[in-house]
Amino acid sequence: MTEEQDATEPDWSSSLRLELTPALLIHALMATASTVHTGWSSCIDEKLVVASVLSMDDTAGNYIRLAEQEFYEDEDPKMVWHDWTLEIRIANVLTIGHWQIPASVSPMEWAWHAGEAEQAFERACLLVGRRVHKGLVVDEPAPSESVPPRFSRH
Repeated sequence: MTEEQDATEPDWSSSLRLELTPALLIHALMATASTVHTGWSSCIDEKLVVASVLSMDDTAGNYIRLAEQEFYEDEDPKMVWHDWTLEIRIANVLTIGHWQIPASVSPMEWAWHAGEAEQAFERACLLVGRRVHKGLVVDEPAPSESVPPRFSRH
């Protein structure tokens, strides 16, 4: 290091480079995923997406996406699955993790899988220089046949 480098701080816009591999991303972000894989193109079927959030790099086109999909099992059309897919695109490589459960599981299991996928998304957004703020969602109770519908006269 030169004397001049000691006297000043690095520029905040300095380019930083890391050696990342899909294996490292999977290890650090997707350890609890049901399945993981890499690809050249997205495996998200836009027709099945029920929710999606995207975080993009300003310059290089890299992105982090968390998409929720629901689909029927081919062998059993009555079986509905819910899938949280974390998709990380760096350059032309996609690293993808899926957290999949039957849509009929308990709310506790649903919350755990959603939380794991959301936490992985939140951490991955650092790769494109973004922070994630969580929002609130109100879930209405499912209608029950034993309880008459509420109504009022005004």
